[in-house]
Amino acid sequence: MDAPTAYARLKTRFGRLSHLGDATEMLHWDLSTVMPPGGAEARAAQLATLRALGHDLLTAPEVGDLLDAAETGEAAALDPWDRANLAEMRRAWRHATALTGDLVEAHSRACSACEMTWRAARAADDFAAVKGPLRTVLDLTREIAAAKAESLGRTPYDALLDEYEPDAAAAEITAVFDDLAADLPGLLDDALAAQARDEGGAAPAPPPGPVPAARQRALAARLMTALGFDFRHGRLDESLHPFCGGVPDDVRITTRYDEADFTGAVMGVLHETGHALYERGLPAAWRDQPVGRALGMAVHESQSLLMEMQACRSRAFLSFAAPLMAEMLNGGPGPGWDAETLYRLYTRVRPGLIRVDADEVTYPAHIILRFRLERALLSGDLALDDLPGAWRDGMQDLLGVTVPDDRSGCLQDIHWYDGAFGYFPTYTLGAMTAAQLFRAAVAAVPSIPDDLARGDMGGLLGWLRTHVHGLGRSVSAREMLVRATGAPLDAAVFKAHLRQRYIERAG
Repeated sequence: MDAPTAYARLKTRFGRLSHLGDATEMLHWDLSTVMPPGGAEARAAQLATLRALGHDLLTAPEVGDLLDAAETGEAAALDPWDRANLAEMRRAWRHATALTGDLVEAHSRACSACEMTWRAARAADDFAAVKGPLRTVLDLTREIAAAKAESLGRTPYDALLDEYEPDAAAAEITAVFDDLAADLPGLLDDALAAQARDEGGAAPAPPPGPVPAARQRALAARLMTALGFDFRHGRLDESLHPFCGGVPDDVRITTRYDEADFTGAVMGVLHETGHALYERGLPAAWRDQPVGRALGMAVHESQSLLMEMQACRSRAFLSFAAPLMAEMLNGGPGPGWDAETLYRLYTRVRPGLIRVDADEVTYPAHIILRFRLERALLSGDLALDDLPGAWRDGMQDLLGVTVPDDRSGCLQDIHWYDGAFGYFPTYTLGAMTAAQLFRAAVAAVPSIPDDLARGDMGGLLGWLRTHVHGLGRSVSAREMLVRATGAPLDAAVFKAHLRQRYIERAG
């Protein structure tokens, strides 16, 4: 038998890396959902060991030699998918070799410890309790950012951002966000005025509660199935912070229930289902290779926001969902359970404190604040002691709301306490991408609005499978968007969507 080529040997190695990463994902899901608190120390050690093993496997001396050999001797003969896979291997190797194994393990342990401390600190509204662990995470993250910046030839923040959004640059995001921040006050004022005009001074009355969590879960599962979620390859659980995790063949969704207000949990599940559908739709033949992974977190967030905001908060979909909600949550029709009331509730604009509960118009302000703060924290321009105050000032400046406590301020999100600096901007980049993709999908498949009114996601999901999900990382995010919509990312499309739904009130 012929000896395996350099590229074949790389595929074997990256397959093993993929399996290690998948195991890490499942252990992290368990930590966030069902693991007893007493298991935290042991779990931190397990996760750190797995990540260190993965780092060792990727940074072994022969990997660089294999990459050089494959790029110089084989690349020209590879098909486009294999060439893209080889390029993604090189990207992963460059990120990994910038760091020592000791730094990777230390960061993993620090993030696990900080996350567990954050859970208690958030519940107790006690930022001081988590400040020490967060300082450790921040110091190690700065060390990682500096090392990667030197290796990649980028700024420290851009080097972190590249893990979540390949090739993105903070300078470009700043320009987009500054433009949005300038337009948001006018958009918000106009949306509130249009809403007040239509409501005649009376906000829609929500359906009466309480609604037991078990009923909410049953409804969520029914709607997940309508969207195309396959429970043979996934499950729905509870966690402190909703997320989608697991692996493409075993996707794990979590939410949190409020029996006094079911609306947040239901839409939260549909949001995470969008993530899950993307994971399930990634190319099966490349599942254990870098090219088979998701195309950055902005695209990932676009899939969740497309399902939640563009599709499931539309009048069309809610005309299908309202009778199900009334039957499964209320036992039948009643005041507040009609489609129009639910639509008004789900598209109601109101500046608030909590990002995951924010409407489409105000949500970008939450992200712009976090983007600005995390860059200032990493650069040292903002001291950790000053984070709560800076958060309060930013919310007042951007949304005119007063933050009463840290639980609804700088403690509300898990990201920084889990070490995910550079993730936040992908949410609003994803919202813009979602608006652009949905508009293109409806133009290509005009029956989509009518399909949504019947609870039929087939046309929309089929279009996404072809134009987004099935591409994996075989093309860049920009190329994917140009192919699918005819243009690179255009914030004007997102602004037009906001005007149409919230100012023109066209649903």
